[in-house]
Amino acid sequence: MTVNSYLSSLASELVLSSDEKTSINTSISTLEYRLGLFFGSDIIEKFKFGSSTRDTILPRKADSNSDIDYMIVFDNYNNYQPQTFLNQLKRFAEKYYQTSEIHQSFPTIVLELNHIKFELVPAYKSGIGYYIPNKTGGWMYTNPNDINSNLTKANTNNGSKIKPVIRLLKHWNISKAYRHYESYGLEKKLISALEYSYFSCTSYSDYVLAAFNELKNEATYGTTIYNKINKAIEDIKEAIDDEIKYPSLVEGEIKRVFPEV
Repeated sequence: MTVNSYLSSLASELVLSSDEKTSINTSISTLEYRLGLFFGSDIIEKFKFGSSTRDTILPRKADSNSDIDYMIVFDNYNNYQPQTFLNQLKRFAEKYYQTSEIHQSFPTIVLELNHIKFELVPAYKSGIGYYIPNKTGGWMYTNPNDINSNLTKANTNNGSKIKPVIRLLKHWNISKAYRHYESYGLEKKLISALEYSYFSCTSYSDYVLAAFNELKNEATYGTTIYNKINKAIEDIKEAIDDEIKYPSLVEGEIKRVFPEV
């Protein structure tokens, strides 16, 4: 086993299975049908956004908090504040998903099914922009898929290794860094650094080390997260060195950074 073969194999395991995708698509179809029944013409748009649209969502076996971000765009001709729509979405979920766990996690309504969790985000549209709840009870502007095109471009220009590397770093963030980084923030950090740091990368180990070095450059020296990042870099380099000297040790060393799922 080499470091690159292990990283490639693990990155492939960190994608949704065909069964998971089928279940999610079925749940979305049901959700959309029921939203139409409950709200009618008050809803003008509804769509997925976030990591599930970027192919960077992790399966439940790797992330127990894995969820689908789903935006529900209301007409809002009465200029309601977000809580009005959150209350309506909660009543909707309680009517159609009586056996599921439902709660408000501001600014969303969380609907947890057996196989996946949905975060229902109310929104309204003004001009070309979308507005969603902020953390203080008002509205704030958002571009729900703002980094998707940048990620697609970066992934295409880097041998389709960027999305797998992001999944690997998200796995490390959960299993070794105890979710120090918020998922979207981590993706955005890595994507924004691609064009500046990855020109000389060819292998998965190159990309992973470059990604960790970007995080290290932003971390404060001596902090817990800095030390965790530095340890990950050291372990990866040790595993690479041992591919020739001590090949029997490589698997255990790389798994210290990226455990199996």
